[in-house]
Amino acid sequence: MGEIDLDGQVAVITGAGAGIGQGIALGLAARGARVVVAEIEPQRAEHTVELVTAAGGRAVAVPTDVMDTAQVEAAVAAAQAHFGRLDILVNNAGGVNGRRFLDQSERSWRRHIDINLVSMLSASWHAAHAMIGAGNGGSIVNVASIEAGRAAPMYAVYAACKAGMLSFTRTMALELGEHGIRVNAIAPDHTRTPGNSGVRTGPVDPAALRVRPAEEQARVDRYVPLGREGVISECGDVVAFLCSPLAAYVTGATIPVDGGTWASSGWVRTEDGGWGLYGRMGGAPA
Repeated sequence: MGEIDLDGQVAVITGAGAGIGQGIALGLAARGARVVVAEIEPQRAEHTVELVTAAGGRAVAVPTDVMDTAQVEAAVAAAQAHFGRLDILVNNAGGVNGRRFLDQSERSWRRHIDINLVSMLSASWHAAHAMIGAGNGGSIVNVASIEAGRAAPMYAVYAACKAGMLSFTRTMALELGEHGIRVNAIAPDHTRTPGNSGVRTGPVDPAALRVRPAEEQARVDRYVPLGREGVISECGDVVAFLCSPLAAYVTGATIPVDGGTWASSGWVRTEDGGWGLYGRMGGAPA
């Protein structure tokens, strides 16, 4: 098995100004891909471009509000304008606010649908047409969530969108396979990102991200079977694999990037080092 090599390929990554999207941009660029950073906040977009450039890669920032389908189309066109082709699309942009569904307004759940689901449909439509027109195949990776496959109280609309994303991933794998376009997804869970630390706008200083109190951090570490929170580069590594020739026969798949939390499904490491259902001592299901 060889190294992951994306030399000469061009990728559009939505929401790549921070967090998982930035980790994906850096991961693809490190393997040779040229990157279009489609990001709503210009400062964040430029920062990701600076990081890619400093590491020896090539990237361009394209300010993009993914809830505006015309801007999504422009981001896809920018890949061809700047780099002459499009090989990879990563639908990463999204957002969520925790609230009971019955306390959400129609405006709120429509915004959730637009940013998490409609944005993916729009970007995939435009990118697939570009890939088919070029005749070189391609790869689309959708960034879903562990919440796509389980109940998610306080996040009902977000989880429904992510579940829809996984269904769309499988269907597009079938519809686009004849064109040599592979479609896959990743499903992260606990990942250390600015958003999860309460930093949702503006430039990101990793050193300024919230540090959890020791007791809270210990609970997170017990929740994750691998015993720690994920980092953004780990999502980037898996996406790079899915976009590479090493995954040439992989399509329609969803890969959890979650340290094992999907596998644990409610089983949590207890304070004494054993396992309990939902953290309960004793370890046997009720």
